[in-house]
Amino acid sequence: MSTCATASRRLAEPLAGTAAPARTWLLVEQPGPWGADALTASHLDPAVGRALDAAAEGTGVRIALIRRPGRHADCHRPGVQRVFAAHTAPGRSWIRTTALTDAAELTRLDLAALGSGEHGGLWEPYEGDPLVFVCTNGKRDRCCALLGRPLAAELAASGAEAWEVTHIGGHRFSPTLFVLPYGYAYGRVTAHGVKDVLEAVRERRIVTGDCRGRSAWERPAQAAELAVRELTGEEDADALDVTRTEGTAPHWAVTVTHTDGRSWRVAVEQGASEPARPESCGRAPATPARMDVISITLLRTDDRTDDRAEASVSPRRVSRRS
Repeated sequence: MSTCATASRRLAEPLAGTAAPARTWLLVEQPGPWGADALTASHLDPAVGRALDAAAEGTGVRIALIRRPGRHADCHRPGVQRVFAAHTAPGRSWIRTTALTDAAELTRLDLAALGSGEHGGLWEPYEGDPLVFVCTNGKRDRCCALLGRPLAAELAASGAEAWEVTHIGGHRFSPTLFVLPYGYAYGRVTAHGVKDVLEAVRERRIVTGDCRGRSAWERPAQAAELAVRELTGEEDADALDVTRTEGTAPHWAVTVTHTDGRSWRVAVEQGASEPARPESCGRAPATPARMDVISITLLRTDDRTDDRAEASVSPRRVSRRS
């Protein structure tokens, strides 16, 4: 039987513009089994899970459960739970971490402040290797378990700071993962490819191959930023920012700005992916939305006259699917 990941790979679905939007991640260690809705279907107190889910609404914070790869004790009450809070905005990214003995303490967090990038000295700064989170929740989609768990185990065995995570969207792009501190997501990855990504992150660089986008932005902006990276060859993690997104589906104008003063206007259109394919295993075939980067216009400021000139760039038409 064909899986959703097999169908997506066979149809060569582009990955850019498909990352789950999240300016800030709150990642809570919870070993043991996970259900499809892990915050309320795991060994985490469901009352805590419901409270966190409700508190995160509209804050820009995405909450997920994590666990170490491999076999582990199926304990209902782990003695200590590692927690990470991470903000992913360019130039303002950070990771804070702590170990809790009672996950109910998380319900007292100011999630609105965390979502806006203000940690207020919360917990301790994380200063270790890049963190990689591989989606492995088979109760949401079997591709995540079949393809994600072996990858997570291989990465952990290689010494990477790897975790399994409950859900980051895009089952059909399995194995899928995201990397902190910058929050770029990747799909259809191999262990070798992830090691290249992690090495780049250590050097404050971004690998765009197999990249789905930076979670700090909504999907049209993700597609636009990656298109500018592909056009310019820019690798510096924090060199580009999305400063404006205008319009609504199916047409957007996204402004991408470089720290050196350059900026680009990127035209993005939403289309429908053809032919139909399952967005997740067990679902009926559908035509998911995609992001097409139509054009990129370079806006250049002349330092001597402060006049602004425009240069239109016509890159190859790239389907950006969400």
